[in-house]
Amino acid sequence: MTKQKLSPAARRAKAARDLAFAKSPARKAKKAHSQRERRKNPCPEGYDYDHKRQKCVTIKSNRGNEGKGTKKESSNNYNTE
Repeated sequence: MTKQKLSPAARRAKAARDLAFAKSPARKAKKAHSQRERRKNPCPEGYDYDHKRQKCVTIKSNRGNEGKGTKKESSNNYNTE
């Protein structure tokens, strides 16, 4: 993956946005849920936990939303309990 070519100011602004998103309540809940599931039943190498399907899936499938992209699912809330 290539690195974005950003000015120093834009790089700092993007880092702040990314950190704020990573610390949002929804992302924190998903991270904690994923960690709990991984501790119970670790995913094999090359797999990530998918909150929508509630199981381990390939990284490619998870990031690409089964070939549909991620724009449509961006506002969905999945079970993180």
